[in-house]
Amino acid sequence: MLSNIKSVSVWGIDGYDVSVEVDISKGIPGISIVGLPDQAVKESKDRIKPAIKNSGFEFPQSKITINLAPADLKKEGSCFDVPIAIGILAAKQVVPVDKIKDYYFVGELALDGSVRPVSGVLPMAILVKNKNAKFIVPSANAIEAAIVGVEVYGIENLKDCVDFLSGKKDIKPYLIDTQGILSQYNKYDVDFKEVKGQSLAKRAIEVAVAGGHNILMIGPPGAGKSMIAKRIPTIFPTLEIEEAVEITKIHSVAGLLNGGIVITRPFRQPHHTISDIALIGGGAIPKPGEISLAHNGVLFLDELPEFHRDVLEALRQPMEDGKVTVSRAKGKIEFPARFFLVAAMNPCPCGYFGDSRRPCRCTVPQIIKYRKKISGPLLDRIDIHIEVSALGSKQLVSDNIGEDSQTIRTRIEKCRKIQVQRFKGTGIYCNAHMNTRQIKQFCILDEECKKFIQDALEKMHLSARGYDKIVKVARTIADLEESEKITLSHISEALQYRSFDRELW
Repeated sequence: MLSNIKSVSVWGIDGYDVSVEVDISKGIPGISIVGLPDQAVKESKDRIKPAIKNSGFEFPQSKITINLAPADLKKEGSCFDVPIAIGILAAKQVVPVDKIKDYYFVGELALDGSVRPVSGVLPMAILVKNKNAKFIVPSANAIEAAIVGVEVYGIENLKDCVDFLSGKKDIKPYLIDTQGILSQYNKYDVDFKEVKGQSLAKRAIEVAVAGGHNILMIGPPGAGKSMIAKRIPTIFPTLEIEEAVEITKIHSVAGLLNGGIVITRPFRQPHHTISDIALIGGGAIPKPGEISLAHNGVLFLDELPEFHRDVLEALRQPMEDGKVTVSRAKGKIEFPARFFLVAAMNPCPCGYFGDSRRPCRCTVPQIIKYRKKISGPLLDRIDIHIEVSALGSKQLVSDNIGEDSQTIRTRIEKCRKIQVQRFKGTGIYCNAHMNTRQIKQFCILDEECKKFIQDALEKMHLSARGYDKIVKVARTIADLEESEKITLSHISEALQYRSFDRELW
């Protein structure tokens, strides 16, 4: 007796077909699983047997061979429990074989036969949709799978699934209103109006978000760097459904999704002890790292010089390309990593260098060593460097309320629409991602601007990349003012956002 059940697994962030072949034959009773299963898959036989019995079905006392094809790809996780159980029942003709050919199955079984959620369902659902098939998933994963428009059936336990396939129970396909879910977007517990003072830092943040430019904040402890960083997602442009699906897909594969869809932009704040693999992604079976989990959102690196040097240097290529490639013997996996980098650091080890109110206790060699932890090539890839000064006592006790996030977001969205129209059909959506050809096309400077920026380049010893960054930032400042032409004032403001190049580095 042989049955073939369609299932799906994940490699990287993409789903691929898995055929669960179950053969029941005469021999010593037992279950053998082949097809490069990992430990979680091997242990499924100890879950499936009691799950079938506790669901009211008879478990065959025969030799059962289960093959997970293709056999040359490693199978991991507990998502094959349900398809294996259905395969065994189909081979025993408990489930009609002709009823299961249009369905894909995933799910983890508990010993009592109930079905638990699994990770990576969204990329699986995308594959099932492309196959024009139907998808049976745990009820807790139904919302996640339905986002892409596939016909989804959520099941609570194994008996429900068998009764549904046998025609004894009716389960309605799960429908979801994606626009209704996204209407909850932009609801945050924090707001920019809570940040007192720091008007220059707020302006720099607005410019950075409007053009997608990475930013570094330097200032003493307690100046408000972390407070500002945590409010940056509140001023990002409204999340589109395509962006939400991309974010949800990555979080689903990483096992960080609690059902449903991600409706707010990610804010990832890894600790400075993080390893390069945890940040970039990888492992024996590669998983997305922090930079991919921050895709279409914010990656905040607090206390930047405290990160290991090799970890920071690993950021250089993803910052340029917006993706990271992990190579393994079985092939390479590409993870998206178009993140908005926000970094913060103190000016010296004690944190009070340049502070007029508290003396710095650091020696010159200590300060130089501290700052050299951040390499020039990495710093060159950060578009905007700003100083965040400590607040005075009057500002701290003041009841004045600044602009709220909604007001700032409205200006940023208006600026982003200009950029989207400008780069229509090119595959990029903001000024920070312009290549050399596009800079020449869209960032035309008059002779006065060229002379001014030439003098600045000589005094500040900027690289060619540094020059490109300044011009891109100037283009964004001009867009915020709805100016087609880049003027001297735009160039001057952009140069002010290179603090390290001017004096601190």
